[in-house]
Amino acid sequence: MSETLARYIPEHAVKPVFELIVAHQVHLKIVNERQTRHGDYRKGLNGKHEITVNSNLNKYKFLITLIHEISHLVAFEKFGRNIKPHGNEWKYSFQRLMIPYIRPEIFPNHLLPLLARHFKNPTASSDTDATLALALKQFDQQNDKNYVFEIPYGSVFRIQNGKIFKKIAVRTKRFECLEMSSGKTYLFNPNAEVELLKSS
Repeated sequence: MSETLARYIPEHAVKPVFELIVAHQVHLKIVNERQTRHGDYRKGLNGKHEITVNSNLNKYKFLITLIHEISHLVAFEKFGRNIKPHGNEWKYSFQRLMIPYIRPEIFPNHLLPLLARHFKNPTASSDTDATLALALKQFDQQNDKNYVFEIPYGSVFRIQNGKIFKKIAVRTKRFECLEMSSGKTYLFNPNAEVELLKSS
């Protein structure tokens, strides 16, 4: 198992993560990319803790996702099953489990302050922290995706379902985009991943 982990997470995180997996009797499955999630945790019918993580994540994102999912397990065990999935109990568990990894042997120096800030109040997905998401994205192998916030106004882009939009304005924290076929305006989160289309 530790040899497998070494292919997916930073070298200095392998031993402590392996110990965490063993201590909590986690059955870890590394799976093909899913568009809707990076990972997930569930307690199987046999009582086993099952965690899946997408295989296409870069090593830093993989580590954060794996600790995120183990934090669900830890929060449920410690505080009971009636807690909110990403409520205060989970945030507390995620902070406690993640802090030992926020060090220069594991993450590049320029990510450390972004991680420290994010983990003061972690969100359900690191993708919702636009600054951290963009900093982590630079370690992806090949990525033809852009975030809405980083493309110029007037740019035309495609989303997952094939619909095409044009970025037109910003409204507080979200971006107004015009759907080309219907003429309707939609609001996008800053870090919605989109495929930038070449202007003809």
